[in-house]
Amino acid sequence: MDSSKKNIFVLGADEFNLSQMRTIDSDDKYNFHKLFSYPELEIGSGFDVDKLYKEGLEQLEKFPGSIDAIVGYWDFPTSTMLPLFRKPYDLPSPSFEAVLKCEHKYWSRVEQSQVIPQHIPQFCAVDPFADDYRQQISVDYPFWIKPVKAVLSHLGFKINNEADLDHAIEIIRENIHHLSIQFNQLLKFADMPDEIAAIDGNHCIVEAIISKGRQCTLEGYVYNGKVEVYGVIDSKREGKHHSSFSRYQYPSTVPQHIQQKMHSVTERFLKHIDFDNGPFNVEYYWDSDDDNIWLLEINTRISKSHCPLFLNVDGVTHYKVMVELALGQKPDFPHRKGKYKIAAKFMWRVYEDAKVLGVPSAQEWRSFYERFPSAEIHLQVEKGMQLSSLKTQDSYSYEIAEVFLAGNSEEELLQKYHDVQQAMHLELDPPV
Repeated sequence: MDSSKKNIFVLGADEFNLSQMRTIDSDDKYNFHKLFSYPELEIGSGFDVDKLYKEGLEQLEKFPGSIDAIVGYWDFPTSTMLPLFRKPYDLPSPSFEAVLKCEHKYWSRVEQSQVIPQHIPQFCAVDPFADDYRQQISVDYPFWIKPVKAVLSHLGFKINNEADLDHAIEIIRENIHHLSIQFNQLLKFADMPDEIAAIDGNHCIVEAIISKGRQCTLEGYVYNGKVEVYGVIDSKREGKHHSSFSRYQYPSTVPQHIQQKMHSVTERFLKHIDFDNGPFNVEYYWDSDDDNIWLLEINTRISKSHCPLFLNVDGVTHYKVMVELALGQKPDFPHRKGKYKIAAKFMWRVYEDAKVLGVPSAQEWRSFYERFPSAEIHLQVEKGMQLSSLKTQDSYSYEIAEVFLAGNSEEELLQKYHDVQQAMHLELDPPV
């Protein structure tokens, strides 16, 4: 092993994202090592947090070389566990409590209400297993209800009336344990106020609707107390209640003075919770009628979905930011050095259950990429699958593919996506 290289452990590594990560290592400075594979940490796989934590520490202790950084790009449990694995090695990291103040949706809103109350909706906690769950809700209809810890809008519902609420509570009761068991195991590691400790992973948060306006995401980091934002991405929605993401598009067209306002609000909150030496992405709505901004949620990681977008537009993926921060370095990220002016990740969705009768053959894939050489397609389905068997979907759609494309105008980008959909040999019953 080359002792001159930095050893970087990747929690929940998968081959596609590892290959993207290796593109930042043009000077051959890093050795990347898997600390568990993605399937071992995948939601729904039934992993035991205590066992995972113990085995992870054992893997690190047995490693013969230096442990220079531990990184991850997935949501729970990866993002939540990173501070725990870093702490024994005194590696740069936000504290575990600072991470939870972002990832525990109710705790996050409580902290936000102390410093940025004008930028968050009315909210309350509710126990979905209580007989009096209706009486616990202090927010007027319509509102959103979701678990205090969820992934990809899983178990999130728009509630217009009591019938909607009863239906959502029934589904939440049946399925919340898929995430709450592991989340509650992790909460045992935290030093929390009593009033927050009482709201564990079996609880939900209810929030007033704030979906009016345009949505965007700030990608940034905190280094030695200084908050930096290096990219803003537009989030386009579609479908019932406009609750499903249709694409992420970079760079954003939100006005600069609004982006700066979002930066300032983010900085105020992150400094309040003492979040330092870590990346973040934070989602906002901008209401152009009154120029107010609403903070939707904040995540304590880079968004892996945005990596190909930064590569196409800025010339490198923001894995560079993640790795350099984890090594204790101030990130040096380029601006508009890529091959294209605009890039997007499209989420190809179906809004009714269907059976997958056919997917492209190896020859059809070769022909497809000959026609679309710059495209990157991740098919989420396989022949014989029922769409309803897909894991961690939002409550109103099924994502059948991720499609990464780039171009030099929005018109070109949208035309490419249309052409890709038409060219893809994907057969569903009933057809879409």
